[in-house]
Amino acid sequence: MRFATDTGGTFTDLVVEDDDGNVQMFKASTTPDDPIRGVLDVLQIAADQLGLDRADMLGKGDLFIHGTTRAINAIVTDTAAKTALLTTWGNPEVLVLREGGRIEPFNFTVPYPKPYIPRSLTFEVVERVLYDGTIDIALDEAAAIEIIAQLKVQEVEAVAVSLLWSVVNPIHEKRLGELLAEHLPGVPFTLSHEVNPILREYRRTSAAAIDASLKPLMTAYMETLEARLRDAGFAGRVLVLTSQGGVLDAADVAKQPIHSINSGPSMAPVAGRYFALADVGASDAIVADTGGTTYDVSLIRGGSIPWARDTWIGQPFRGHMTGFPSIDVKSVGAGGGSIASVDAGGLLSVGPRSAGSVPGPVCYGNGGTEPTVTDAALVLGYLNPENFLGGAITLDLEAARHAVETKIAKPLNLSIHDAAAAILDVVTENMVQAIDDITVAQGFDPAQAVLVGGGGAAGFNCVLIARRLGCKELIMPQVGAALSAGGGLISELTNNFRVVAATRTDEFDHEVARSALAELTSRANAFLANTGDQAIDSRMTFSIEGHYPSQVWDIEVPLPQSAIDGEAGVAALEEAFHQTHEKLFAVRDDGSPVEIVGWRVDVAVKIRSGEIGQMHNIAVAQGSENRRCFFRETGVADVPLVSFADMHEDSKISGPAIVESPFTTVVVFPGSEARKVASGSVVIEILGENA
Repeated sequence: MRFATDTGGTFTDLVVEDDDGNVQMFKASTTPDDPIRGVLDVLQIAADQLGLDRADMLGKGDLFIHGTTRAINAIVTDTAAKTALLTTWGNPEVLVLREGGRIEPFNFTVPYPKPYIPRSLTFEVVERVLYDGTIDIALDEAAAIEIIAQLKVQEVEAVAVSLLWSVVNPIHEKRLGELLAEHLPGVPFTLSHEVNPILREYRRTSAAAIDASLKPLMTAYMETLEARLRDAGFAGRVLVLTSQGGVLDAADVAKQPIHSINSGPSMAPVAGRYFALADVGASDAIVADTGGTTYDVSLIRGGSIPWARDTWIGQPFRGHMTGFPSIDVKSVGAGGGSIASVDAGGLLSVGPRSAGSVPGPVCYGNGGTEPTVTDAALVLGYLNPENFLGGAITLDLEAARHAVETKIAKPLNLSIHDAAAAILDVVTENMVQAIDDITVAQGFDPAQAVLVGGGGAAGFNCVLIARRLGCKELIMPQVGAALSAGGGLISELTNNFRVVAATRTDEFDHEVARSALAELTSRANAFLANTGDQAIDSRMTFSIEGHYPSQVWDIEVPLPQSAIDGEAGVAALEEAFHQTHEKLFAVRDDGSPVEIVGWRVDVAVKIRSGEIGQMHNIAVAQGSENRRCFFRETGVADVPLVSFADMHEDSKISGPAIVESPFTTVVVFPGSEARKVASGSVVIEILGENA
C-alpha cells in the first residue's frame, strides 16, 4: 500500500493506492499551526472510511510520499531562520546588487528589493581564489574564527558560505565548514559549491542563503514528520516531492531543503502529462490546478514538461532567485477560497486574498464573512450543500446567499445569480491571464492544447476557461481533486549533479571533459547505490551548459552520447548546441564554436509502474436526479445530476449538467458535452463556435 499527501493552503489531500493498483482519495482541512496534524487527520479519515485501524492501515504501507508548502511559506512570511552570510573579502554586496534586472526599467517609484540576508549579517572573510583555482590569498583562519565568535554573540541560527571561485577550488569553503562545525556546533550551514556549483555568483550565493535559512525549520519538520508517522504505525519509506518534479528521501531534503520550495505544485504537470496522453493521446497540454488559495498552471509541450531556468520566489527581480532550474509553474491568487469584493469605484475583483482553511468560505460556517468563489458556486446551484467532501461538511446556503447579495449584488445593482456568475467570470479571466503568460507569451497557441483540470474547485469554471482559450477538449481526471498527490504516485526518485569545467569546441580539451563526466558518473552512481531495493529501473541523462563566444547567458543542451570521443564526438556536441539554440531563439551560428562552462547529470529512478489506477470511492448518494442551477444561457432551470461512478464510456452528457464525485463538482456548461474514458476521467468537448 502507498500513500501520497499534498498539504495545500486550504485542504490536505491524500491518495491511497492498494497493492492491486486501485486508488482512493480523501481530504481534510489543512492545519496551518501544525501541518503534520492535518496529514494525520486525513490518514484517520481514510482509515475510518476503509474500516481499518489507522495503525493497521499504515502498517501495510511501504511508501509515504509527501508534498508540502512549509518551505515556501517560511520564505514568503519571513519566518525562516536568522541566517548569516560569509563571503570573500571585498565582495559583500553580492545579494544586494544581484544581476541588475528590473521588471519596469524606468519606474523608479518601486523600492529596490532588500537582500535575502541583510548586510548587517554579511561578513567578509579574508581569502581569495582565482578563476583558475590558484590561491591568491590564503584563508585567514584566525580572522574567520573571530567572525564565527560574532555569529555566536548575535545568536545566528544558520550560516551560508559563498566564496569567489569556490566552484573551481572549494578548499576555503570546506575549511570554513570545518571551523563552523568546531566553533559553532549545532548551527547548520550550507556551502555554495555543494548546493549549487555554478558560475553565476548571485545565483549560487542566493541558493546557499535560501538553503541555509530553511535548514533548521525543514530538518525539524522532516524529523517530526517521520517520527509522528512511525508513532502512528508507518514503517516504510518517507519521500518528499521536489521542485524538479521528482521525489527524494526525507533525510536528503532535510540536508538540502531548497529542493522542497515548490514541493506540491511540481507534481500537477507530472499527473497532467499522464492523463493528456492516456485519455486523448495529446502531447501538448495546459495543466491547471485550482486549489483553495492559488491557481497553479503549467504546460506540456511535445510530451515534455518545460523547466524555468530563472526560478523566482515572488516577482522576477523583486523577489529572490533560488538559483535552481525547476518545473515551470505559474501561481496566481485565484482559487475556491478567493475573496470577492467591490471597491469604492464599483469594480468587482476576486483574489488574491483568500479565506484559506481558517475561517474558510462563508458557507463553511466557521466565521467567514466575505463571499468567495465557493460561495458563488453554491449560490448558482453547482454544489450540493448536503454532500460537500462526501458529506464531511454541510454548507450553509443561506449564509452564502446573504454574503453574495449584501457584498456583491447590491453594490453592483445585480440580481444575486448575476452577481454570483460575475464572480466566476472575473476569477475565470484571472486564470486565463495566468495561462496566457505561459502560453501566448512564450509563442504557444493554447487552442492547440488540451486543458487538464485539477483541484477540488476546478470544475466550477474549467469549461469557461477552455472556451476562452479556444481549447477543444477538457480532461477532468478522477483524481483531479488531488492532482498533485496523484502525480506523486507516479513520480520518480530524482537528483542532479553539476560540475564547472571550461573548454570550447574549437580547442576541445578531452581530459577536462573526461574528468567532468567521470566525476558526475561517480556521484550519480553513489546516489543510485542508496536508492534502496524498490528501484525498478534507472537512467542517467548528461548535458552541458554553454554559449557562443561573447554571449552572456548559457543554455542547457543534452549530450548526444555519454562520452565525447574524437572529432566526431565534438562535432555532434556542436551540432546539438546549434539545434537547441535555433529551437530557442530561431537562429543558429554554424561557423561559431561553442564555449562550455558547466556539465550536469540528471538521475531518475523508477520506483513504481508509472500508472494511476482506477478510483473506488467516487460514488455520490444523490437525493434527486436534478438540481436547480443558474446559467446565463438558460436562467434558473432544472439541470440533470450525474455521478462520476455512474458514467459509462459509451454515454455522452450534453450541457447543462452537473457531474459529481465526493471531492469535486464538474459543471458541464451549455455548449459542451461530457464523456467518460477508460482511465475514469471525464473528457468534455467544447462544441461548435464555443471551441
